[in-house]
Amino acid sequence: MELREMLERVKSGEVSVEEAIKYFGKKPFEDMGYAKLDTQREIRSGYPEVVYCSGKADEHLLKIFETLYRENGEVLGTRASMEQYELVRQSIPEINYDKISRILKIEKPGKQQNGLIAVCTAGTADIPVAEEAARTAEYFGNRVERIYDVGVSGIHRLLSNVDNIRAANCVVAVAGMEGALASVIGGLVERPVIAVPTSVGYGANMGGLSALLTMINSCANGIAVVNIDNGYGAGYIASQINRLGVRSPE
Repeated sequence: MELREMLERVKSGEVSVEEAIKYFGKKPFEDMGYAKLDTQREIRSGYPEVVYCSGKADEHLLKIFETLYRENGEVLGTRASMEQYELVRQSIPEINYDKISRILKIEKPGKQQNGLIAVCTAGTADIPVAEEAARTAEYFGNRVERIYDVGVSGIHRLLSNVDNIRAANCVVAVAGMEGALASVIGGLVERPVIAVPTSVGYGANMGGLSALLTMINSCANGIAVVNIDNGYGAGYIASQINRLGVRSPE
């Protein structure tokens, strides 16, 4: 939450002065020994800290989730396993887990979704990465339209959805193999395109490297590229762009 937004909520009576003082009086970080949680990140950047779950010790993951939930009232975790979900659920029964995106999260009720982000995939095998992007963006308060399986091997599928894609403030293009989808979309829309290469493909795909090289060498304008399989990074950047698109002029 931004400084202006909090002050506006105080002005409207939605938040009390005491609550605002408590919010801005948070410690810069929570030192847990094995982790230093950035409790002021939302004040600085507009979004709270997110947990990368893969590789974390069970005890550490559980305590991190509990602390962030206590501080923020919601938590988003990426690359979580079913076992980690079962672990956290013992302490936070309301936690939700999506097997496809591997997103583990609990959200504040009644969260408003603003603007529009289009998340597109070349094929169905790219959907897990696309869902990581889409669910991340939704967690950060954005409306998302999913347009899946519109790769260039059947370009009529993409063209039949171009009006919906053009209506978005930002487009996330997720593709493996040769990664051409981002370039095609970049030539059709006036909005920023975030290209996400995936590790989907045969041997010469080299774990997503071929798609990455195609995307960063695109001749289409307005394309930015995140790392291989980095759906979370794409969803985060798309959220920042969409926020600019819906923000009222000051």
